[in-house]
Amino acid sequence: LSLSGHVPCGLICHPDKEHVLYPLGCTVVIQELDSKKQTFLHGHTNNVSCVVVSGNGAHVASGQVTFLGFKADIILWDFQRKELLARLSLHKGKVQALAFSPNSLYLVSLGGLDDGSVVVWNVEKREAICGSPASARRSGHAAVLVCSSSRDEMFVTAGDGTIRAWELDVANRKIHPAECQTGQLKRVITCVKMADDDNYFYVGTSSGDVLKVNTRNKLMTNYGPLKEKFASGVTALLLLKTGDLVVGTGGGIVALCKGSNYKVLKKIQVQGAVTSLTCRGEGAQLLAGTNDCQIYSIDLAAFKEELVAACHNEAVHDVIFPLGTSDLFATCSKNDIRVWHTPEYRELLRIVVPNLTCYAIDFMRDGKSIISAWDDGRIRAFLPESGRLLYQIDHAHGLGVTAIAATSDGKRLISGGGEGQVRLWEIGERTQKLGEILKEHVSAVSCIKIKKNDLECVTASLDGTCIIWDLVRFVRRQMILANTCFKCVCYHPEEYQIITGGTDRQIGYWEVFDGSAIREVEGSASGSINGLDITADGAYFVTGGDDHLVKVWDYNEGATTHIGVGHSGTVTRLKICPGNKYIVSVSADGAILLWKYPAP
Repeated sequence: LSLSGHVPCGLICHPDKEHVLYPLGCTVVIQELDSKKQTFLHGHTNNVSCVVVSGNGAHVASGQVTFLGFKADIILWDFQRKELLARLSLHKGKVQALAFSPNSLYLVSLGGLDDGSVVVWNVEKREAICGSPASARRSGHAAVLVCSSSRDEMFVTAGDGTIRAWELDVANRKIHPAECQTGQLKRVITCVKMADDDNYFYVGTSSGDVLKVNTRNKLMTNYGPLKEKFASGVTALLLLKTGDLVVGTGGGIVALCKGSNYKVLKKIQVQGAVTSLTCRGEGAQLLAGTNDCQIYSIDLAAFKEELVAACHNEAVHDVIFPLGTSDLFATCSKNDIRVWHTPEYRELLRIVVPNLTCYAIDFMRDGKSIISAWDDGRIRAFLPESGRLLYQIDHAHGLGVTAIAATSDGKRLISGGGEGQVRLWEIGERTQKLGEILKEHVSAVSCIKIKKNDLECVTASLDGTCIIWDLVRFVRRQMILANTCFKCVCYHPEEYQIITGGTDRQIGYWEVFDGSAIREVEGSASGSINGLDITADGAYFVTGGDDHLVKVWDYNEGATTHIGVGHSGTVTRLKICPGNKYIVSVSADGAILLWKYPAP
């Protein structure tokens, strides 16, 4: 459901016009445009930094980021079979850009800031032919790369104050650069596009103008717009068959410009800085990707945009289904709460509260409102159809509200704060008043679960305790102590046991009656367990955590039955939908993954 929008030119239309490719964390997603069906290419050990498709559509290449001083791999994939063909590793730290030559004989790669080299690879033999430093010592770092449209032996690199046209001498295994002169202009190049006949190429700059460079004599022929430069720089370029240009800017404008004088003919505004522009087929339709994780389809004739896909661009903190339906679910993140339609994988509603982070959400039992916990210490309730604010409780907690839950009669809320207090709120028709304050925890409350009969609840906290509270007399019934920060807790449906997860990687089973430990199971080999959910019959439960895996467990055996690999960030929360059709998991890199619930 997501696009990692921060990768320049990350969204690519496949030559078959049916598929788009884009990076999402450590994976490359191939999505059918019409049916929305997705396949994933797994193989990178860290975030993908660039993706490219060969001209004939047979190969995909992707590069990644890695830690300083380590080799960053380029992976060559077979598009049809969706499998890994080869790992090419020479660059250190980061692969900045990749490009296939027009007949897909060679792959050219550009290293990141700490590497600074350009390497030409033989695609068939899957080996390096030659390499060279990408830019002269006196000029800046090269950041973008484009291959010639007709000759396999030529390509262009550009960047901070440098534009170079390269010739490949295959016989001697050497590449020779030629500096392109831009006269008095000093520019940082952010994107580059080659004309179909190879006579010239265009480069976009961070100053907000476009330069046209002649390929033969390596001189800049003209540049523009001279007066009205594009705000926040040119971040993406596209050349049309008519000779006109489509320009994407850091200010979120997609503009159609005349090729001769760069005059803007038509323009539209999208949300976020445009990071990718790609043509579908012959160019009647464009796709634009932004760093707000939005994908737009643009009809070229009318020049109107339509939102195709959207997702969170910050960490997702919680996910929740309304009672008894699996067709809807809600997620929350920084700036917003979003409601999604499960069968069509689309966003139904976005509730925006700018510059604040929502830590937890819950649906009221009657489904008439969404309650949410925010880092400014307020509890806000919204209507689920319109997203209108129903009420807000100010100063609900001191250090932000970190957990929230609603009772099944819909008359009370229980909230937990960053300072460790648990507070009970009486919710009337038009009033919200504080009922009780339960002070036991000394650190943030991470999770609250209420018993079906509303007489008891359990709260988990980062201070290493889980407390079972009596909601009639408002006293502590049991306290569970462990050497861990508890992140999540769940009642077994029969409510005589609870299971917990936390930073010690153990899943603990505890007796509700006296708080004694029944058993501990190692839940993960590395990193904490952040999310737990249990099926309605109590036979299975699911966990997710820092190891990026989603695991299904047999409750009685305490053993893993299925493992889901797909996330490329820490899994923050996950839920089994009512009716056991899906598992929805959300992660710290902003992705929402839908899993088919495994048949037992």
